Amino acid sequence: MNKRMYLKLAAAALATWLASGLAFAQTTIDVQYPLGFIFDKTMQEVKTEFEKRNPSVRVNFRPAYKEYEDAAQTALRDSITKNLPDVSFQAINLQRLFVDRKIAVDLTPFIGREKNWAGEGFSDSMMALSRFGGNVHGLAFAASTPIVYFNEDLVRKAGGNPDAFPTTWDGIFELARKIDALGDNTVGMYHSWTITGNWMWQALVLSHGGTMLSADEKKVAFDGDGGKRAIQLMGRMLKEGKMPNLAHEAARQSFFAGKMGIWTESTSLLRVADDSVGGRFKWRTAVFPIPGPNAKLPTGGMAAMMFATAPEKQKAAWEFMKFATGAEGATMMVKGTGYMPPNSLPADNPAMLKPFYATRPNHLISLKQQPLMTAWYAFPGDNALKIIAVIKDHLQSVVDSSVQPDAALAAMAKDVQNLIPK
Repeated sequence: MNKRMYLKLAAAALATWLASGLAFAQTTIDVQYPLGFIFDKTMQEVKTEFEKRNPSVRVNFRPAYKEYEDAAQTALRDSITKNLPDVSFQAINLQRLFVDRKIAVDLTPFIGREKNWAGEGFSDSMMALSRFGGNVHGLAFAASTPIVYFNEDLVRKAGGNPDAFPTTWDGIFELARKIDALGDNTVGMYHSWTITGNWMWQALVLSHGGTMLSADEKKVAFDGDGGKRAIQLMGRMLKEGKMPNLAHEAARQSFFAGKMGIWTESTSLLRVADDSVGGRFKWRTAVFPIPGPNAKLPTGGMAAMMFATAPEKQKAAWEFMKFATGAEGATMMVKGTGYMPPNSLPADNPAMLKPFYATRPNHLISLKQQPLMTAWYAFPGDNALKIIAVIKDHLQSVVDSSVQPDAALAAMAKDVQNLIPK
């Protein structure tokens, strides 16, 4: 064998060895998230950018969970069969399930090894959304508040002024009745009470100054004054606002079709609304009514939690979680959805979200409500998911008019009391 041929063979062998070494060094992490119709596009963008910068890590997305409760139930089942993803995005109010069961990895040591954690936009308020027992178990990825969507064209037809949209429920009910009277199957208003985790029920209770449980979490508190006013308000939505008994999806499609005047929803659907309406009519957003006193609004959204147990998987999972919830990942998330960024850096950065917000006033409404934001309440104990289902069932009895509001609240409080830890 001549020297030239020998060098060629040696080079080929070296290339093969290096390629196999790189392949061996690559770590694959499984990631799962809910609400694919909102997040699929954004998650793919985050994956692409992350893998460009981290060629030794491959992200494999499992099929998206349907919604938040499904995400929690699926992950709990997967924990039994030892088939958990390495990173799971869970609703902010359901993180506690995985902390109490010691499924979620404590992220405090990982954070402690970072050189400038707060400087990267991971503020104390962001960390508070996932802090349990003094330690952080998740990184908030998306945050939202309830807002009002309204069809500007229908408001005008009903004699309303889109530039002076009502800020009280009384004003909304009056306008909704006028829109409903337009006929042609037009719906005046719809309050998205079925949103996952009783989020919109919590919004009504907290905006009236109420709380879900007592400070020691031993007794139901949503049957106090705030809760009574909230449940009575739901009854008024039916009678005074002419709210129909629609499924959540049907109500959403009604608004997108231009057949609904007023719709209370999450900011999370801003991008979906833009795409679905497609410029066929003008629509805007407005602040959620705040009756007070001491009013708050629950912070919706989800957080990335680490379930990986092997050290190499944990290292890769941590890098992905940091990127997804960091300034760049948050910028992609906001542009691709309608949620707010929990990370504190992008909103005022001219290279990130400042120009985006400047041209999209509908996205600014939720930012204006930030001073009102508080925790999306997480019920304690093993019955958290059951409590959510029980509350939803009692709210349904109000919406279908089979039970009077005050009676439904009393029954709801009794059933939930029986499910919270003694």
